[in-house]
This record gives sequence, structure tokens and C-alpha cells, in this order.
Amino acid sequence: MGDDKEGLPVFFVGNLQQFHDLPAAFGVKISGGLIGKHHRRRIHQSPADGHPLLLAAGELVRQVVLPAGKIQGGHQLSQSILIDLLPVHQDRESDVFRDNEEVVNCIMDSNDLERERGITIYSKNCSVIHNGVKINIVDTPGHADFSSEVERIIRTVDTVILLVDASEGPMPQTRFVLSKALEIGLKPILLINKIDKKDQRAEEVVDEVYELFLDLNANDEQLDFPILYGVAREGRVQYDLKTPSDNIDPLFDTILKHCDVYPDMDEEPLQMQVSALAYDEYIGRLGIGRLYSGVLKQGQQYIRCNQSGLNAKESLSKLFVYKGLSRTSVPEAHSGDIVVIAGMPDISIGDTICTADHVEPMEHIEIEEPTLSMNFHVNSSPFAGQSGKYVTSRNLKERLEKELEVNVGLKVEPTDSADCFKVSGRGELHISVLIENMRREGYELAVSKPEVILHKDENGHKVEPIEEVVCLAPEEYSGTIINKLNLRKGVMQDMSEENGYVKIVYTAPTRGLLGFRSEFINDTHGEGTLVRRISGYEPYKGEIAQRMEGAMISTETGEAMTYALWNLQERGQLFISPQTPVYEGMIIGQSSKNIDLDVNPLKNKKLTAIRSSGRDEAMLLTPPKIFSLEEALEWINDDELVEVTPDAIRIRKKGLTALDRRNLYRQKMNAQ
Repeated sequence: MGDDKEGLPVFFVGNLQQFHDLPAAFGVKISGGLIGKHHRRRIHQSPADGHPLLLAAGELVRQVVLPAGKIQGGHQLSQSILIDLLPVHQDRESDVFRDNEEVVNCIMDSNDLERERGITIYSKNCSVIHNGVKINIVDTPGHADFSSEVERIIRTVDTVILLVDASEGPMPQTRFVLSKALEIGLKPILLINKIDKKDQRAEEVVDEVYELFLDLNANDEQLDFPILYGVAREGRVQYDLKTPSDNIDPLFDTILKHCDVYPDMDEEPLQMQVSALAYDEYIGRLGIGRLYSGVLKQGQQYIRCNQSGLNAKESLSKLFVYKGLSRTSVPEAHSGDIVVIAGMPDISIGDTICTADHVEPMEHIEIEEPTLSMNFHVNSSPFAGQSGKYVTSRNLKERLEKELEVNVGLKVEPTDSADCFKVSGRGELHISVLIENMRREGYELAVSKPEVILHKDENGHKVEPIEEVVCLAPEEYSGTIINKLNLRKGVMQDMSEENGYVKIVYTAPTRGLLGFRSEFINDTHGEGTLVRRISGYEPYKGEIAQRMEGAMISTETGEAMTYALWNLQERGQLFISPQTPVYEGMIIGQSSKNIDLDVNPLKNKKLTAIRSSGRDEAMLLTPPKIFSLEEALEWINDDELVEVTPDAIRIRKKGLTALDRRNLYRQKMNAQ
């Protein structure tokens, strides 16, 4: 194997803010480059190639209710190439960037949507050289909605670095990625971050982490984990609280001591399993995975074993390994490395690549079942086709089928209508990311209210997904939060108070939590933090009330007038501003009463030849509420749709006219 022998993987668990604070000292240079349609940075490795080490990082999403944004930390690139923790210093030291090159943060968040939301959505790979050791980095999402990504990628790594805030302690979402890592026997390393905080309680946090490991049924070997302390933004990691350090070397020294090098399995029969897919405009579909044994060579023929038992003989046209953030073509790859292969047009996630004389498919990758579904409709509003490029059912079907090739956690099913498809995923975020990507690609569609997928247990009883909800908010809002969660069939598990903030832990059905996040933000005036995770299935909890307020529905098509909106704002909260195009059946606001109101937003003040003795009253409008995609999906009821186009997000009734709405209501009542 020579200088390219592969090493061991490491996996990171923590939240996004912590990841973007954690630097590393690798001594590499970065220049601009592209991977397909995703922007990235290319890392030029130092000449010293040694025994490679696989380092994988998973993160937990920053909840949208957090008051603070992403922390931009780090100093030089040599302090900041560890997974998705890639904040870059703004002074261009050591010629890291060209003078005319834009310096960006979060280098591995290559997708625009990832940068905007501050989360990792798609798993990505890169590699670096540290002290003669090649370290392959696999960055995966940590949010439970993207569990299919984690469940596939985590198999390619060998160790876990659990990053925990010295003040907050382990967060509920930390359980998800850590539990997946412990299930397959990975041995963790604990790093307590932000020990420079005034309210740091590192020793207590270590005890909390031990409790978390015990709750997740960690074995004795996993419980015997090394503990490190550090301040990631300053590039400091130390062995204990009393021994200061000015670099991150203790972390890497611990990794090398704690993990065994991947064994030399070049002489064993070839086995490579595909854990991710990509696409290149010139060479087509790409399969990404770890080479567990044997040597893979470019230009040779191999057997591809898929999950249905079909063995196909196909040629390997291109072979790549990761050097920095770029893919580098190589003639052969050795056991333990993460490789990218081309030339197999039908390759899919979970496929095993073997030699013809030793066909042995690897174990099937089990993916958790979807918990939520939505109906994707062809956009049938009067404004359909005005801004979108792809508007037909054929366009919609082809795009969803394309998504299924790389998003194995998604399910698409036909419905009774040719213009509607049922799309199921792991959560609201999982499906809303797909919708947002389609919107940016030029698609128009209408989406129904999310529905929880119910199951039946072995006794035939109906069960539904249950989530653990952790709310952290000022004490004065605790009563409102408790009341709202009780109405949503929630059960309190714990409540504690510290420094004027109260921490409330509930378990509640996923059905009841749809739409709760926006209410929580309003109730806590943006000062609260909400974290959710699926904890299991429990018996069906019964009916849960939907939105209590009605909708203001436009009866006309045209441009909204200031005079009409000025009169309507007394009846509720508006969603549009003057001169906004509206159509019949479009929802323009929320009624303050529990009834739908048919209103005319086009009505203007009548002009007469007689002037009033006094001046006209100034028409001052309250700023309208502008929905994001997730907020719109949370707000709608069963008889409403979210219309998604490249330039607008609108809310409408399924029946655009009053007659259509009456007919749909009668059909619903007759069906019951």
C-alpha cells in the first residue's frame, strides 16, 4: 500500500455553533474549486503523505428559535479545517487565499441552502494531512430529519468525538447521532468546549454525559472514554482544566492513541459499499463509499450487487479519492479509503462492489421509516406558470424520481389523481428542504398540510410517533408554554429553573407539535429555545384541535388596495401589503375569530366631486406577516394549500370559489 495506506475514521457529534468554533492545525493551503454544482474549497496537501486516518463529523441543527446566529470564529486556516467547523480568519495569512478570492465561512456547507439555514443537509467528504497522517473527513447532518444520511455515512467511520458545551451540557438532539454511533460499536472521545465561559460547569457536564451514555446502553469499553477540555474559537484543547494549552495537538494525539489504524486488508477479496451518490455533468452518476477490503483499480470490470439480489458486471471508468475538498483521479485505491467511482449508471445506495471470483454482498443498510407525509399537487392557481419553468405533472414526477435516487429516506407514492403525489419523509424539515430546492430550480407546486404517518402495533392498535420536547425560556413565559403543550396532548417529564430561565421537558405526539414552533417564538418573544427529537411510538392520543383562528379569503382577482387593507386589518392579521397581486381563493390574512371571512382586498375609496371639509384620515397599515416555507406549512389547515413558486410563497384554499369550498366540505362530511 505504500504511503497511501488507509487509517481510521473519527465521527463528531455536537451542535452547529460548537462545530463552527472548533479549529484544527493541519498546515494546508486552500484555493477555489467546484464539485459539480456545489461550491467548495480545494486543499493542497503537504508533501508528507502517511498512514491515513478517517475522521467523520456529524452535527445537530441549530434550532430556528435560537436568538443568536452562527458564531464566526477561528484564526488561520491552520486552526480551522475540522469538518464543518470551518470559520476562516479574515486576514489572509500564509497566502491561504488568493488576493482576488472571496473568503467564506463554513466551507463544507457547500449548498446555498445550508449556508442560509446554518445547518448541514447533505453529507460531504474531504481529507487533510496532519503530521504525516492522512485524515479523511466525513461531514454528515445531525438532525433527526436527515437520519437517512447519518445511518448510511456513519458506517464508514470508526470513532466518535462528542463535542459538548461546558455550560449547556449535552443537548437532546445530541442523543440522535450519538445513539447511532454507539449502536455500531464506535468508541467515543469527549471534548468539553467553551471552558472559558463564566458559567462553565465542566465537571457537572461530564457527569451528565456519563448519564447520557448509560441511557443509550453504552458498553464498558465505550464508557471508558478519554476526556478533553478546550476553547475551540481560540484553537486550544487541553487534557484537564488545570493544564493550559495553546494549540489543538492534544485532540489529535488522543485520536491517534485511542484509535487503532485500519488493518491492511489489500490481499482480502474486494468489498466496497456505496453510502452516498453524486452526479457529474461529464461522467454521470457517481457512487461514494468506503473500500473495506481489497484494491480497487480504474478500468477494470467488477460485479455490482444491488439490494434486490441482482448482480451486474460493469466497468469502472473513473476512480477518485479525496485530497482536500477536491476529488483526485487515481489509478487504484487501497482498503480503508473513501473512494468515488464512475461508470456504473444504475449504481444505488447500499450496492456492493465485488470481484467476479468472490461475490459477497454486504449487509443491507437499514433506514428508519418516514414519520410525516405531504401531498405535492400541480399548481392550479390563476397565477400558475407566471414565474416557474417546470409546472406540469410530468415535470413534478421526474423531479421526485430523481430525488429518490439520492435521498433514500424519502418515499413517493402515486394518488388517485395524476396531478398529485404523496411524499413521505422523516419530518417537516426533511420535506421542506426538498420543496425549497425545487422552488429554486424553477418548479411550481402546491403542498398540503403535513400529516403524521400512523402505524399499528402487533395487537392491531393504532400508534403514532412521540417526540421529546425541551423548552428553555424566561420564567414568566412558563405558564403559557405549559398550557399550550397540555392542549397538544403533551405530558410533562421534568421542569427546572436556573438564572431566571426555566427548562421544561415534555413528551407530545408529533401531530400536536405541528405549528407549535411559530407559536412558541411568539409566546416567548424570541427569547426561548425549542429542541425536538422523536423518542418512539405510543398509542394514538385522540383528536387534537387545529388552528383556532380562521382565514381571510380573497373574493376577487387583481392588486390589493391600501384602502381595503386598512379596513380589513381591524378583523385580523394581514399577510400581504398594498399592490400585492391576489386571486379568488387566496388567503390574505388571519381572522381574529374562529371563522373564515370572504373579503374583497381590491375595494378602493370612491371618488366624488364634493370635497370634505376636513382632511382625509391617514391610512397607516400594520406591517404584514411574511411567512417562510416552514411557517406556512405549519399554519395551514386540512382544506388549505401552500402555493410554492420561484418568486413567491402564497397560501390558498383547496377550493378557490365559495361554491367549490362548500362542495369539498359536503364531501368531507359525507365521507365521515
